Amino acid sequence: MGLFDIFKKKKVELTEEELKWNKMWELWTEEKTKSPYTELMTYQSEINNGGHSQYFCNVDNVSDLKKEMSALEEILTPLLRENLQKAYKADLILEEKEDEEAEEILDQCDDVFYENEEQINRILQEYANTLEI
Repeated sequence: MGLFDIFKKKKVELTEEELKWNKMWELWTEEKTKSPYTELMTYQSEINNGGHSQYFCNVDNVSDLKKEMSALEEILTPLLRENLQKAYKADLILEEKEDEEAEEILDQCDDVFYENEEQINRILQEYANTLEI
């Protein structure tokens, strides 16, 4: 019996918390989550796929960025709220011209996000825990 066969036989049972977490992301992909959690999930997903610059670009192309950011500001911790605002200011500068300082600020804002992402996960887990499975 190979290692694959052993893993195949052993079923992994997810906890209720894990099932709810998965359900939350499933609802998000179906656009059935509540605001401001929808916006927070989009924010986290976009940042993890390409940083703040990708978030601003993608959301601005498909939605009302100001409205999205307003929803985020309701739910983010003060540190992450300030970080989002700082990143947005740097992004606005970069829309106008190349600017090394603004690029550096944007990179730093990405780092602050990653260093504090657990705060976002905690907010999302609290939301997920309210869901029925």
